[in-house]
Amino acid sequence: MATRKRSGRKSATRKYGRAAGKSVERAMRRRKRGTLRSGKSGRGGKVKSRKQAIAIGLSEARKKGAKVPRKPGGSARRGSGGAKRT
Repeated sequence: MATRKRSGRKSATRKYGRAAGKSVERAMRRRKRGTLRSGKSGRGGKVKSRKQAIAIGLSEARKKGAKVPRKPGGSARRGSGGAKRT
């Protein structure tokens, strides 16, 4: 029996869950209305950027426990913490 060669595509698993999509959708609507604010408990300014609205929606979905991939980072993301000493 000959084996079939697979194309370079991944399996059809969803990267983001449906709840995550709904959360982003809500955040986008709030941005359009002008009620979406950044920062802890909306202390920051009004969100105008589309990308920032998506990030806030995904963050809220992550807090609720929806299927959202982890943020990239960890130990590789940390910098030296300031200016270099000479």
